[in-house]
Amino acid sequence: MRRADRVGRRPGLLAVLLALLAAFAVLPAQAESLASVDATPLAALPEGARVQALLTLGERPLAIAGQRAWRLDGEGADGRWQAMALPAGVSVTRLQAATPDGAGTHLLLGDGGMAQEAATLALVSGALVVQPLPALPEPIAHARLAVLAGVLYAAGLDADGQARFYALSRTTPGAGWIAQAPWPHGSAPSSLVAQKFALYLTAVDGRIRQWTPAEGWQDRGTLPGAVVDGSAQPIGQAHVLYLLRPAPGAQPALQTFHTITGSWAVLPATLDGEARLATGWRSGLVWASADGGLHAAQLRSGKHLLHWLDWVVIVVYLVAMLGIGGYFYLKDQTASESDFFMGGRSIPFWVAGVSLYATNTSSISFIAIPAKAYETNWQYLTNNLIAVLGLMFVAVWIVPLLRRLDLMSVFSYLETRFHPAIRMLASALAIAMQVGSRLSVILFLPALAIATITGIPVVWSIMIMGVFTIIYTAMGGMRAVVWTDFVQVFVKMGGAIFAIGFILVSLGSDLDTVREAVAIEHKTKLLDFSFDLTKATVWGFIFLVVFDVVLTFPKDQVLMQRTLATSSDKEAGRSIWVFAAIMIPGGFVFYSIGTALWMYYRQNPERLDPLLPIDATFPLFIAAELPVGVTGLIIAGIFAAAMSTLSSIINSVATLLSVDFYSRLAKAPTEKGSVRFAEWMTVVVGLTGMGLALVLSRYDIHSLFDVSIELAGLLGGGFAGAYTLGMFTKRANSPGVAIGIGGSIALTLLAWSFNLVHPYFYLGISIMLCIVIGYVASLFFAPPARSLEGLTIHTRKADA
Repeated sequence: MRRADRVGRRPGLLAVLLALLAAFAVLPAQAESLASVDATPLAALPEGARVQALLTLGERPLAIAGQRAWRLDGEGADGRWQAMALPAGVSVTRLQAATPDGAGTHLLLGDGGMAQEAATLALVSGALVVQPLPALPEPIAHARLAVLAGVLYAAGLDADGQARFYALSRTTPGAGWIAQAPWPHGSAPSSLVAQKFALYLTAVDGRIRQWTPAEGWQDRGTLPGAVVDGSAQPIGQAHVLYLLRPAPGAQPALQTFHTITGSWAVLPATLDGEARLATGWRSGLVWASADGGLHAAQLRSGKHLLHWLDWVVIVVYLVAMLGIGGYFYLKDQTASESDFFMGGRSIPFWVAGVSLYATNTSSISFIAIPAKAYETNWQYLTNNLIAVLGLMFVAVWIVPLLRRLDLMSVFSYLETRFHPAIRMLASALAIAMQVGSRLSVILFLPALAIATITGIPVVWSIMIMGVFTIIYTAMGGMRAVVWTDFVQVFVKMGGAIFAIGFILVSLGSDLDTVREAVAIEHKTKLLDFSFDLTKATVWGFIFLVVFDVVLTFPKDQVLMQRTLATSSDKEAGRSIWVFAAIMIPGGFVFYSIGTALWMYYRQNPERLDPLLPIDATFPLFIAAELPVGVTGLIIAGIFAAAMSTLSSIINSVATLLSVDFYSRLAKAPTEKGSVRFAEWMTVVVGLTGMGLALVLSRYDIHSLFDVSIELAGLLGGGFAGAYTLGMFTKRANSPGVAIGIGGSIALTLLAWSFNLVHPYFYLGISIMLCIVIGYVASLFFAPPARSLEGLTIHTRKADA
C-alpha cells in the first residue's frame, strides 16, 4: 500500500513543480528597455554657424559649416566647439561619405553628388590634415563607407544606377580598390556600418542586408523606418544603433538592430529637435536638428542588484563548499602525499567520473558555450559527440597503462620514458598553460559577467570565487576537490535545466512561431561537412578530438589526477566511461540554453542590454528575468561551474610544483614538507590566477571560448606529441623527442602569426608536427637503451 502510495505521489509532485514553474514564467514581464538613454543638448556652433555635415574624428564629433570645422572639446552641454581650418580640397559640397577608423576618418570626395576621390582626414599637431588614398575605379552616387577588419568598403550607385561595392585593404601597401559582388536589387544605400565580423547595409527599398567575406549578402529583414543620414553606429558586440523616421515628417526615434536575432527595439528616449543628420559618438549619437540645434544621446547600462534572498542562497552554497573542505581537513590531519594529491587512491570511480565532467564543464561551459550557441548554432556540440568515441579509446588503452605506474605527476612518465629535462620542461609549460590560459579565463569570465549585470565590482566577484576555492582546496586536498565537484555538478545542471524550462514556458503562445524561426535560421545546425579549414567543421572536430582528447589526455594533469586517484586500473577506466556517459546529455543542456536565449530575445529584444558583451547574455537573463531566489541559485551554479574547475586546476598545479620541482630540487625533501609546500602553492597559484583574471578585465575580448581554445593549442601541443611518441612507438628517443617538441612549437607559432587556419586546428597541428618531426629525428639517434616494459602499448606488463 505504501509502495503504491509513493508511486501515486510522484506524478502529483511533478505536476506541482511544473505549476510552480509556470507561475514563475507568467509573472508580469517588464516590457521596458533594460538600457537607458541620457539625452543632452550641446552648445551651438560659434558665430551662429549652421551645421552642414557631421563626422567623428578621434572619438570626438566634428561639425562642418561652409569652409570651417569645429571639434567638440568637453562633455555634453558643458562642451565647447574648437574652430579648425578645413584642409584644401575638403568642403561640404565635396564631402560625399565618411567613416571613422581609429584616430582618423576616411572620406569620399567628389562633385555633383558623385564620389570618386578617397582620403583620410587626421588630426596632426592640432591641425586637420588630409592624406590621399587610391581613387575609386568609377564615380558613385549615394556613397557610403565602412571599415571591417582593416579593409575599407565603399557602396553606391554608378552613373547608370547600378549598385557598386568596392574593397580597399588598409594593411596591404600599394593595394587598390577591388570590386565585390553588389547587394541584391541594387537599391540606393542609406547607411553602411561594420559590426564585429559583418557589414550591415540599409537601402531606400526598406531592407537591411548583412555581408561577410565568406557568405556574401544575406537579407536581414525590413527596416522599421527611414535612416537619418549618418546615424548608423555599432554598439557593444552585437547591436547597431540607428535614428529612424517611421514615416515622412515624423519625429525620428532611437532604435537598435540586434545582429544575432535580427530584431529591432525602440529605446526609451524623447529626442529634442527634428534630426536631419547625425554621426556616431562613443555609445550613442550626435545629431543636428532642423532648427540648427545640436544634441547628443548616450546609452547607459542598467544594474540588477541581487535580492537578499539571492545572497542567502549564494552564501549557503559557499559555506557548504567550505564545510566539505573543513571536513576532510579535520579527517586527514596527518595527510600523506598520497592522501593530499591522490585522495589515498581510494576515490570511487563514479565520483571520479562526475568530477571529470565537473572539471571539464567550467564557467566556459556555463556562460561561453550558451553564448556561442546563442550567437551561431550547435556546430561546436559536434566536438562532444566525437569526443565520446575518443574517450572510449582513452578508457581502454591509455588510462590503464598510466594507472599501473602509480604516478602522482603524469609528467613522471616522460622522465621514465625519455629524460628528466623533458619531464620538467613539459611540467613547466603545463603549469603556464593551466594558470595562463585556463585558470585566469575560467575565473574572469563569470566574474566579469556577474559584475557587469549586478553591479558587484569585478574585484569582489573574483575574490568571492577565488578565495573560497583556495580555502577549501588547501584544507581538503584531492578529496575535497572531487567531492565538491560532485555536489557542484548537481547545482549547476539543476540551474541550467530550470532556465531552459522557464524560457519555454514564458514564451507561451509564441513558442511555435519562434521554433519555426529557429529552424529557418538553422540555429540547431549540428554537422558541417565542408572542407573549409577556416571554419569549425566535422573534419576539424575529428582532427581536434584525435589530438586533443586521445593524444592530449595523458598529459592533462587535471583530468588524469582523478583517474590516478581511483583504486585500480579497472576503476580508472570506469571513471572515463562515466565521464563519457554524462558528456553528451550535458552538452545538449548547455547548447539548448543558447538556443532558448535566442528564442526569448527574438521575441523580447527590448530586454537586451546593447552595451553588454555577448558572453554576458545568460547572466543578464538570470539577473533580469528570473524570480528572486532562483537568480541566486543559478548564480551559485555559475560559481559552481567556475569553482569546480578552479579547484581542480589549483590542486593539480600545486601537485606538479611539489612533485616535479620541490621533491627534485629541495636539498632534503620530506613527505610532510611536500604536502606543506603544496598547501602554500595552492594559495600562491590561486592568487596568481586571480591577478591574471583582473588583467583580462581590461581587454574587450569577443569570445573567451575561442581565446581559451587558441591559447591551449599554442601552449599545449608539443608535449602531447611526446606522450604519443612514448606510448605508441618503441623507436622514439630523447634527442628526437626534444627536436620534435621545439620544431612543433616554432612551426605552430608561425601558422598562428599568419592566421592560416581556425584556432581549433592549432593543437592538432602542433601535436602532429611533434610526432612527425620527433619520430624522424629519432631515426638519426640510437634506439632507447632502457627497458620499455609497461611504458608502451606494445610492451605492456605481463599482468596487464
